[in-house]
Amino acid sequence: MSTPRAAAVGAVLATCAALAGPALAQLPSYGVGRPPTPEEIKAWDIAVGPDGAELPPGEGTAVSGKPVYDAKCAACHGATGREGPQDVLVGGQGSLATTKPLKTIGSYWPYATTIYDYVYRAMPFTQPESLTADEVYGVTAYLLYLNGIIGEQDVIDRRTLPRVQMPNRHGFVPDPRPERFPR
Repeated sequence: MSTPRAAAVGAVLATCAALAGPALAQLPSYGVGRPPTPEEIKAWDIAVGPDGAELPPGEGTAVSGKPVYDAKCAACHGATGREGPQDVLVGGQGSLATTKPLKTIGSYWPYATTIYDYVYRAMPFTQPESLTADEVYGVTAYLLYLNGIIGEQDVIDRRTLPRVQMPNRHGFVPDPRPERFPR
C-alpha cells in the first residue's frame, strides 16, 4: 500500500523527470557534428520562391530545352510529357473541376518559378542538381511551351520567368500570413 508520504515522493520524482527532458534538450551540444559554415548553408539554400528573387543568371527557350528534355526527362515523362510512366507534365487544362482532374504543370501549378525550382533541385531523378542553369531554363521553357503557355522562341530567364502567368495562378487560397510572401 502507498502512504501519503510515498505518494508525495512519487509526485516529486515524476515532476523532476518531466522537467529534466526539456532541460537536457537545451544543453549546448551532444558532442556530435558541428555547426554548418555559411558556404554550406548557401549551397543548401537553393529554393526559388514565386517572385523568382533567387533565380540564377542564365536563359533558355523551348528550342534549346527540347534536346535536354529528350535526353534527361523523356524516359520518365514521355516524349511529349503526356505519356509517363512517371508524372504527366502536359495537358489537363480545364480538368480540375471534373471528377478526374489531371494535375499538370499547365493545369495546376500556380507559379512558373516552381518549375525551375523543382527541375533544378530534384531532376533528373537519378542525378538531381546536375543540370546547368541554362539547361534548367531551357527545360522550363520547353514544358511551358508544351502546355501552350509561352511561344517556342520566348526567352525564359530570371527576369521573364516570374512574369509568366500560369493558367491556375488564382486557383489557390492565398496564404494569410503576410510575412510569408508580402504583397
